[in-house]
Amino acid sequence: MELRHLRHFVALAEEEHFGRAAERVFVVQQALSNSIRNLEEEVGVPLVLRTTRRVQLTPSGQEFLIGARETLALAGQTVERARQAARGEVGRLRVGFVSGLAFGGLPEIVRTFRALYPNVSVDLRELTAQEQETALRSEQIDVGLMLLPVRDPGLAARALWRQPLVAALPAQHPLSRKRKLKISDLAAEDFVFFPRHLRATYFDQVMRWCDEAGFTPHVVQEAIEVPTLLSLVAAGVGVFLPIQFFSRLSLPGVVYRPIEDAPVIDIVAVWTRTQGAGHPIVKAWLGVAQDVIAGQETPTIL
Repeated sequence: MELRHLRHFVALAEEEHFGRAAERVFVVQQALSNSIRNLEEEVGVPLVLRTTRRVQLTPSGQEFLIGARETLALAGQTVERARQAARGEVGRLRVGFVSGLAFGGLPEIVRTFRALYPNVSVDLRELTAQEQETALRSEQIDVGLMLLPVRDPGLAARALWRQPLVAALPAQHPLSRKRKLKISDLAAEDFVFFPRHLRATYFDQVMRWCDEAGFTPHVVQEAIEVPTLLSLVAAGVGVFLPIQFFSRLSLPGVVYRPIEDAPVIDIVAVWTRTQGAGHPIVKAWLGVAQDVIAGQETPTIL
């Protein structure tokens, strides 16, 4: 059974005239008549009563009309959903992100994306960079947000943010009286930091920067989560070097200070090369992310 036959039948039922129905669906009258006859043969019962004045539906035809309209409406909805999917307007997007983005950047992107694409379900997963690479390869997430470098050659990346490191200090620390620090100011300080296996890229970049300044950070306490590390700072256990996004996390007893010539951490969107940024929903997400970032008034944004 073809959809065009259903369209012809509905037009005939509503116009009650072969000529007018044929004009409505842009076919000649004989073609419409053949279409209705084929439909009746397929259904196996008469659907219309043909008279010299007008066309009437049989009881079977009246019941068939209800189903025909429902079928055409459902077909239209199905076609529209397919077109929406091709435009990235419907479906599901699984996004992996490193923890720092929860305090800056990511909320604005998610809020804007959901407003523009209300029929796309966004599933957010907090993962380390290594976990994101694994999740991308196993197709557990569609796009990741992480710090450079991306180690897997099967992944493609697009730069989104550039974030400098800042110093998180106990509020009563003597260095908190300075408006801006040098990394050498922290040479004699105790540090709190992530375990290397959880944030290897971040860890190595900080250690390399300090080494270039002539010292190795004395890490006295490790913690997995940023709020925990900042709580340790507030308690006076040590200082911490987060990316600037973390400075949005206000915590009593903690102050943030910029550091001269601080290294910049590149944060990128990552996806599999086999999938490509041509995936409609991923493409839509990247477009929204770049638009949101471009509209943010901060010098740390690309």
